[in-house]
Amino acid sequence: MQQTTDTILMIRPVSFRMNEQTAVNNYFQEAIDLKNTEINTKAQLEFDAFVDKLRAVGINVIVLEDDLIQDTPDSIFPNNWVSFHNNGDVAKYPMFAENRRRERRDEVFIRLEEEGFKIENIIDYTSAELEGVYLEGTGSIIMDRVNRKAYCALSARADEALFIEFCEDFEYTPVIFTANQTVDGKRLPIYHTNVMMCLAENFAVICLDAIDDKKERKNVVKHLKQDGKAIISISEQQMHQFAGNMLQLRGTNSQRYLVMSESAHKSLTQDQINRIEEYCSILSSSLETIETCGGGSARCMMAEVFLPKG
Repeated sequence: MQQTTDTILMIRPVSFRMNEQTAVNNYFQEAIDLKNTEINTKAQLEFDAFVDKLRAVGINVIVLEDDLIQDTPDSIFPNNWVSFHNNGDVAKYPMFAENRRRERRDEVFIRLEEEGFKIENIIDYTSAELEGVYLEGTGSIIMDRVNRKAYCALSARADEALFIEFCEDFEYTPVIFTANQTVDGKRLPIYHTNVMMCLAENFAVICLDAIDDKKERKNVVKHLKQDGKAIISISEQQMHQFAGNMLQLRGTNSQRYLVMSESAHKSLTQDQINRIEEYCSILSSSLETIETCGGGSARCMMAEVFLPKG
């Protein structure tokens, strides 16, 4: 069992823009004064440059083009609707925004099988949408695959009962908390756990300041320490530069990389960079348009593939 993979799935956008349906509770999104076609073109350039950087260090990136028919502005963030597991299981997740539900495409599974991966079972949670219940994949769930723990910050997009059901199905111990950010002077839930927390093999990057409840914060720290993770704390300001939205991957010769955006990288202090680099190299790429309009960053763009090879 490994915490990191060398293979990821990414979806190249064709109609990327600010998604008005997700902006209601994603306080990271901002409007840009550009035509949607220009926004999409800029996002494609950022996407392609990012893929090139990942491939250059030996990370296996499987890229699928989105299609125009579905009109899915957020398809660039596939980690919210699907997760792939090392026993051949695939989970499909219920999504808060109606136009994001169209992102779930069987072509993804066909492509992975063509690449030699084995899919045994598809565990489908999407019927929860009928009850207005959501759990947005590895946006909501941060998995410690080695220690079989799953961390989840509850929000409109992360339902507690469904998260516990996921943990029972996939045999994880749930670690549940609430993470908030300040919006217009109010403390409101952060829409996805993966914007405030990243779990690597030997360390965690986390915005502990976002966990207002002291007991919950203590519990999260206890679990991380129990499992031997060094804790690298980031501030709420750094979180807003997507410093929590990172993913550790393996490249050539199993070299480890912590992948993040340029804005996340620039927001880190030298001390934080040194601490990360004790464990792995940093790989960053400019994702300015995607971050501003999409309210998601590098981690959200990558769906890790842990499936066995056929």
